[in-house]
Amino acid sequence: MIDKMKVYKDTEISNKAVLVYLYLCDRANKKDQSCFPSMKTIARDLNLSLSTVKRAIQELLKREYIQKENRFRENGGKTSNKYFIT
Repeated sequence: MIDKMKVYKDTEISNKAVLVYLYLCDRANKKDQSCFPSMKTIARDLNLSLSTVKRAIQELLKREYIQKENRFRENGGKTSNKYFIT
């Protein structure tokens, strides 16, 4: 089960990072707590700039709220990252 309250108690995290974290939590698979929206999709859905989303993701990774796994297409091309809520 995902504990969303932990980000509210963290006084060092930015509001945008909290917003992105909650977005990822809402989209996470309940079995393994993962999701794989593209950064463009996150930016569009939350009405944020792509650079703001990138900074928020980096902040969440640094603070260990999420983990990231790179994903690739069959032809070797990169696709959206897979995020795990920790």
